[in-house]
Amino acid sequence: MSMSKASVILIVIVLLLISSKEAASIQSGSRSILRAVSSENKAQVDYAVDLNSTNFDAVLRDTPAAHAIVEFFAHWCPACRNYKPHYEKVARLFNGPDAVHPGIALMTRVDCALKINNKLCDKFSVSHYPMLFWGPPSKFASGGWEPKEEKSEIHFIDDGRTAERLLNWINKQLGSSYGLDDEKFENEHLPSNISDLGQIARAVYDVEEATFFAFEIILEHKMIKPHTRASLIKFLQLLVAHHPSKRCRKGSAEVLVNFDDLCPPDMWSPDKQEAVSDEKGMLGNFQICGKEVPRGYWMFCRGSKNDTRGFSCGLWVVLHSLSVRIEDGESQFAFTTVCDFINNFFICEECRQHFYQMCSSVTAPFNTSRDFALWLWSTHNKVNERLMMEEASVGTGDPKFPKIIWPPKQLCSSCHRSSNHRENGVGQVDWNLNEVYKFLTGYYGETLASLYKEKDRLGDEVTDGAIADLVASTNAVVVPVGAALAIALASCAFGALACYWRSQQKNRKYYHQLHSLKNI
Repeated sequence: MSMSKASVILIVIVLLLISSKEAASIQSGSRSILRAVSSENKAQVDYAVDLNSTNFDAVLRDTPAAHAIVEFFAHWCPACRNYKPHYEKVARLFNGPDAVHPGIALMTRVDCALKINNKLCDKFSVSHYPMLFWGPPSKFASGGWEPKEEKSEIHFIDDGRTAERLLNWINKQLGSSYGLDDEKFENEHLPSNISDLGQIARAVYDVEEATFFAFEIILEHKMIKPHTRASLIKFLQLLVAHHPSKRCRKGSAEVLVNFDDLCPPDMWSPDKQEAVSDEKGMLGNFQICGKEVPRGYWMFCRGSKNDTRGFSCGLWVVLHSLSVRIEDGESQFAFTTVCDFINNFFICEECRQHFYQMCSSVTAPFNTSRDFALWLWSTHNKVNERLMMEEASVGTGDPKFPKIIWPPKQLCSSCHRSSNHRENGVGQVDWNLNEVYKFLTGYYGETLASLYKEKDRLGDEVTDGAIADLVASTNAVVVPVGAALAIALASCAFGALACYWRSQQKNRKYYHQLHSLKNI
């Protein structure tokens, strides 16, 4: 073969290789573009909640939202497919952890083309697609709708064929002025807590959220140390007996029973960390208030700005709700438990120090639950008084929810005998303490629990046998009440809570303890 022919062949081979690489590059680029488009499509999240006959009642019964919208549709229906973007525009405002207006309405949909939903769609007399209904969530659960039914609380939405028209219909029902362009925390329609006594009922969801986040913070910052374990166990004991949410009580009991396994003394030692892939340890996978929590938003404690209220508000509600549920014999235990918990686990340093200074200034033990509830109320007002002055000087307060001396006259006129203003602008109130205590027990007791009682969440969830299962035995450290407050190791057949009762009131029988637990 001549050199010229060899050169030609070599050039052809090179050109073929280059062409092949370019083609591969183009194909690769095409695949990259397709992947990018595909990932963009996957990123589009549906805000409306898809329901079917197996979860319809449970979801609508358990939602914290005040109202619900249910869209009945068929996936094969072109009009339904075209309507979906309109429905999603409105659902974005109300659904999910990033909802602009959370807790107002839960927007859902049911596909009537699926056989599993045939009976459900029949219950609501679905005659065309899409068909929308509005009403209290609890009325949808185990309910239905008939066209000629006059007194039904479930209403057919007759003018919601576009996002604008649907939102206008909702605004007419609520007397609101929500807009499709509303963004999170730019909300002028937050309900006021000052004059509406019933608003605290919405906080029952916030006490669950705050309980979750309190433990989340503890785990994230690895705050369970040998010297803080007893403090956490005491707080768990208090939650088991008196948390206003029964699922938080149950979750706290399960953590307490399994505390030594979930939180071994050396859980964050280097050796243990190598064996545990999750930084939070075994407890990090435990949902202390159930699988529904966290929801990702606040109800009563939602601020008008992203960085106001929220967790701190929710934690105060937890503490106040505990203070009005304890018995007289538990008052000193509750006091030391709350003080130690804040001192060991509240991560805002200035707030932690201020709170513990007020704890340290108490010189005599508490003998009644009234004494502890009033001390906590007074302490909260002292915190508010300090923050009022600080926020006024730097302008960081929530304009919708400014710090106040509480409760205001709008909530409890009988609590105020008289008031005057000091030089710093903070009011000096002559309180009627009997009326204040009466207000606290009603506000953080019955009123807070009213929404859960309607949904049957505060009732007795654990029977005598279930308590034996939940609180069978534990080697956890318990802290008995007493002047010395000495920490002692104990192993109790009925768990740490029963151990506390046994150490303080040995003459009381266990069935009395069960009776007390079942009545909270």
